[in-house]
Amino acid sequence: MLGWALTFLVVALIAAVLGFTSIAGTAMGVAKILFFVFLVLFLVSAVMHLVRGRGVP
Repeated sequence: MLGWALTFLVVALIAAVLGFTSIAGTAMGVAKILFFVFLVLFLVSAVMHLVRGRGVP
């Protein structure tokens, strides 16, 4: 998921440099959404790991 966010960020940066502002804005928006989704999933995973613990060896 983080890979997709980084990919859209790179696409947005390249499009901005080339002057395609609408494409750059769209790609930046998608990258931002994917980054926040990744961040939420990571935090949920970390909390679940802490709650569940290591279990019985």
